[in-house]
Amino acid sequence: MNNRENFISNASMEGHEWIPQEVHISSAYWYEAREGMEDICERYPVLFPDFKKGQRDFNEGKPLEEPLRKTDKWGCEWECELGGLEGLVRKGPLEDWDNFKNWTPPDPEPPTEEELTELKEQAAHGEVASYTTEHGFFFMRLYYLRGFENFMMDVAMEDERLDQLVEIVASHWERKFKPYIDAGVDLLAPADDLGTQTASVLGPRYFKRWLLPTYKRLFQPARDKGIQVQMHHDGYIMDIMDDIIESGVSIVNPQDLVNGVDNLEREVKGRVCINIDIDRQSVLPFGSPGDVTELVKEEIMKLGSAQGGLQMIVGIYPPTPLENVEALCDVLEKYRTYWIGR
Repeated sequence: MNNRENFISNASMEGHEWIPQEVHISSAYWYEAREGMEDICERYPVLFPDFKKGQRDFNEGKPLEEPLRKTDKWGCEWECELGGLEGLVRKGPLEDWDNFKNWTPPDPEPPTEEELTELKEQAAHGEVASYTTEHGFFFMRLYYLRGFENFMMDVAMEDERLDQLVEIVASHWERKFKPYIDAGVDLLAPADDLGTQTASVLGPRYFKRWLLPTYKRLFQPARDKGIQVQMHHDGYIMDIMDDIIESGVSIVNPQDLVNGVDNLEREVKGRVCINIDIDRQSVLPFGSPGDVTELVKEEIMKLGSAQGGLQMIVGIYPPTPLENVEALCDVLEKYRTYWIGR
């Protein structure tokens, strides 16, 4: 199989030749690790097939001398205090509902002909043709606009103005997704953080009321055309997992230790593909190389199968020791074909 065939077959649980794996190295980590990280990338070409030594500007993740501020196309004011990271919204344009009548949402920019051509060429060359949204495309965008506390009060009070805002944001993404769905991409990859450390931000009752209808509206047209929907959602989501699956998500992206590997094996394995997010809160930055190895092996053995249905993804951030990154890459490469022939 090529990468595209293996990805689609694995996600559909129709067999695979290797476990799809992604290692994302943050700019902040590149600034800290530098040539040490380059050496690791060179030693593991299976994980970093396009890497070339010297191509990375380490200073992209340089610590900021003063906070970086910007305003996005929705009118949200961002502030970033750490180099190489996204930052957070300090002020939304709709924190006062009185501003709603004069606020204009952005028009969704359609893909260019060059972009659509590139997607077709990726598929033709055996690579996954995908469209990935900005981080926080719907649920998070709502509280970016309103401010988190305001948004949670709107939810609790069932403010009808929130229904209007939901429709505006949902319509934006419906129009944004349509040309990619019509083009027949392999993968639609929306991103919304849905959980805290111990529970979903909106429990099942409120998830069904405010999020599930829009997710269905946005994802089902893709699923009807056989397009995989892989959703990013940090935090604990086991209490809304059934609703996430019902929405049309075919590849869930749970964090491992927050949700529990055994819980995921018992309640999710075999229902949809699991793109497990390998722990970067405790084991990877603060454990031993042996701890990293055992965690990845446990997840492959418990969540994988001969039919596929397991992907793995991990982000590397300071203060992770290089020896732990080495252990991570080593175990990922050694066990990527663990289930073949079993």
